[in-house]
Amino acid sequence: MKKRLWLSLALAYPLMLTGAHAADAKQPWLDAAQSPDARADQLVKAMTLDEKIQTVFAYFSTEFSPKKHEQPKEGRPDSAGWVPGIPRLGLPSQWQSDAGVGVATQAVSKKPYERTSLPSGLATTATWNPKLAFAGGAMIGSEARSTGFNVLLAGGVNLMREPRNGRNFEYGGEDPLLAGVMVGEQIRGIQSNHIISTVKHYAFNDQETNRNHIDVKIEDQAGRMSDLLALQFAIERGQPGSVMCAYNRINGDYACENNYLLNEVLKQDWKYPGYVMSDWGATHSTIPAALRGLDQQSGFPFDKSDYFNQALKEAVVNRHVPEARLDDMVKRITRTMFANGVVEHPVATPTSTDAGIDFTAHGKVSQADAEEAIVLLKNHNDLLPLAAGVRSIAIIGGHADVGVLSGGGSAQVYPKGGSAVPNEGPAYFPGPIVYHRSSPMGELAKLTKAKLAYNDGKDVAAAAKLAASSDVVIVFGNQWMAESFDSDDLNLPGKQDELIAAVAKANPKTVVVLQTGGPVVMPWLNNVGAVLEAWYTGSNGGAAIARVLSGEVNPSGRLPATFPASLAQLPRPKLDGDAKTKDETVIEKFTTDYNIEGAAIGYKWFDLKGHKPLFPFGYGLSYSSFALEDLSAKPAGTGIEVTFSIKNTGKRDGKAVGQVYVSSLAGGWEAPKRLGGWDKLELKAGASGKASVKIDPRLLGVYDSASKTWKIAAGEYLVTLADSAGAKPAASVKVKLDATTVDVNGR
Repeated sequence: MKKRLWLSLALAYPLMLTGAHAADAKQPWLDAAQSPDARADQLVKAMTLDEKIQTVFAYFSTEFSPKKHEQPKEGRPDSAGWVPGIPRLGLPSQWQSDAGVGVATQAVSKKPYERTSLPSGLATTATWNPKLAFAGGAMIGSEARSTGFNVLLAGGVNLMREPRNGRNFEYGGEDPLLAGVMVGEQIRGIQSNHIISTVKHYAFNDQETNRNHIDVKIEDQAGRMSDLLALQFAIERGQPGSVMCAYNRINGDYACENNYLLNEVLKQDWKYPGYVMSDWGATHSTIPAALRGLDQQSGFPFDKSDYFNQALKEAVVNRHVPEARLDDMVKRITRTMFANGVVEHPVATPTSTDAGIDFTAHGKVSQADAEEAIVLLKNHNDLLPLAAGVRSIAIIGGHADVGVLSGGGSAQVYPKGGSAVPNEGPAYFPGPIVYHRSSPMGELAKLTKAKLAYNDGKDVAAAAKLAASSDVVIVFGNQWMAESFDSDDLNLPGKQDELIAAVAKANPKTVVVLQTGGPVVMPWLNNVGAVLEAWYTGSNGGAAIARVLSGEVNPSGRLPATFPASLAQLPRPKLDGDAKTKDETVIEKFTTDYNIEGAAIGYKWFDLKGHKPLFPFGYGLSYSSFALEDLSAKPAGTGIEVTFSIKNTGKRDGKAVGQVYVSSLAGGWEAPKRLGGWDKLELKAGASGKASVKIDPRLLGVYDSASKTWKIAAGEYLVTLADSAGAKPAASVKVKLDATTVDVNGR
């Protein structure tokens, strides 16, 4: 953008910061009593062609020296993007920030702003607690507003088809219902701050390897019953203002110019009223992208050209793109701004580096999430919680003396005080590796009288010697994952498996704490006493881990994804598109076939193939014990209504997750069973509680592409109550349903 335009906008911006202009006869779109649609219609009619083009084109808001791109003067420093506002019409700028676990700073920043980080998205999903997802979203949304942003690029919901995916930590696991509900609640929390959240990455962007080119093969029915269903649930629950289209191709066409995805599924079938923005660098054309459903090009100059700037204007003038289509693009964007209160509640430029944020209070929100996210995978002879009589504890590896690991890439939130471990990992994107300044060792010292000793684990023999001389050992296994790459395998990187094996051999009272981006294999599992999957625990993660280890918190996390026993159990043991060539013509030929598993992702694939996982979906232990009882199910409308009770049969207060699975006894599904719903109850020792679940009709039917309906077959359905997808059911009942057809949206 020309400097003189930046200057003219800057002179007008003081008007914008005092709030929206009062509605008058000349500006009826500023009347908040009208519907967002009516307001957007009126606004679009008042806009010039140049103003419309300005609204559909976004600039990267950070210096980008490889392409000599200077940060726009009106953009927020070191942020993801900026779309100029129109002061004369009372329309504010769109200030965009990454990402899903907090307000992120771009990696190139010399002065990153410090903000609160939630645990990873996968960790939040592991809580199986929608209220926590909403609270976390509301917290990071408030920090986005305080920081001067009104668009947060959050809402990652890509299903875990590939457990090696570098961005799994940002997402919601492998089940469409669980992922859709949990991510949808986070989106709803974010937007409660009068800002816009995205949902992403639409769609089938389930690996990072050659993500910009790989062509995903997937049939309509399989897609509608898996990845698209997850996104549909998230959109229905959270009503995100924007959908971010992905990098990859789907059945030949790029996601951001894919008529099937953007026009047919999203806008026609789902009747989505918001706008589609491209991922940064995911726009590849002007006329095809505009006609096929893209509404806003994001993050220029990540793309090869400014397709939606002067080129789009020329296409409209020459009628290659109807002006009515441009009007629709602008209406969708401005309608979303009106619907989310962005115009009535303008964000201000922060006056301090901390933006007036209450880091202590926000840290507690993050910590509550982390505490419920931690999954107890093994606890031989009740090694945990740590006994009061333990005199000495060895803490080994993972930089656990100073901080907790976080995931990298665009989701990276910079911690207060900077990284606890500087200069580790890649110097540039998606690095460097960042550790939040919350020491598990330091926090544990506050909760135990035992003597603590630390060893960094680099010398295996020295670590084993310390382990042998200690009552209990806590060894941290770290797997750093980030945007732009996938893991080679499912083992802990480096020689950490060897370290854990040696430590466990020296002392069988070894507790392993895993800080990983997703599932890992555990060749040492039979030789250790206990295992905690902590994920990436966020700003207060050290305190959360320590409180679970000590018993201050009774673990209640449940796995949101299957942990395979080996790569051989996966639909694609070798990652597709895994080539090092930079030859564009070769890269374009890479494909991956998602029709292999179709809609049978995760536990459904394992059920279908009879594989025994290392740990099943939904699995998690507790320091207490629970009985799942009194299961009842009956038809209700086009779905099934299920009730049950949970009793805490142990001596500790705790939380339990009753999981309801459903099977068609007539067969014909993609897999033997599906998650139909769940309820999480907090129970005092000895207490019981009632739970209820309504099974959505789309989880009972099979999608029919020809009629665009969900068909529920007549017959008997088995409803089971269990504490994981791999557990023996605690109870089961049969429900007889009549043949029913519901529309594409389950109605």
